[in-house]
Amino acid sequence: MKFLMLHGINHNMFGKRDPKQYGTITLDEINASLVALGQELGVEVEHYQTNHEGDMCERIHQGYRDGVDGVMLNAGAWTHYSYGIRDALAILTCPVVETHMSNIHAREEFRHKSVFAEIIMGQISGFGVDSYLLALRAALAAAKART
Repeated sequence: MKFLMLHGINHNMFGKRDPKQYGTITLDEINASLVALGQELGVEVEHYQTNHEGDMCERIHQGYRDGVDGVMLNAGAWTHYSYGIRDALAILTCPVVETHMSNIHAREEFRHKSVFAEIIMGQISGFGVDSYLLALRAALAAAKART
């Protein structure tokens, strides 16, 4: 099985950006943790990060064409307003798990709403890097339940 981790805008700055919210872990360390857990679970994990909304939509389209078994997505600020990414996600037929390192519901009001919520399987937030690992486990469980 193949899973796709999509990282959104500004995530290339993890480790430098707002350590109070995000800690000091880097994107490379997050990806290494996901790949390692994937190997432990017997699945492949591919990861992608972009700061460009159209590129994110294109990568989601490619995931559809590739027939990925599940998608984990931390779209960052796009979570709260990107209907373009929402529409791209709606094309997918696999489980999609929205993921956030910080508890978005304990932050600024604008972060409380996800425009993806109505079309995804669920959301995991507030557990730092463990949010990503929990998301992979949830996507895998949902993908297995579908077969």
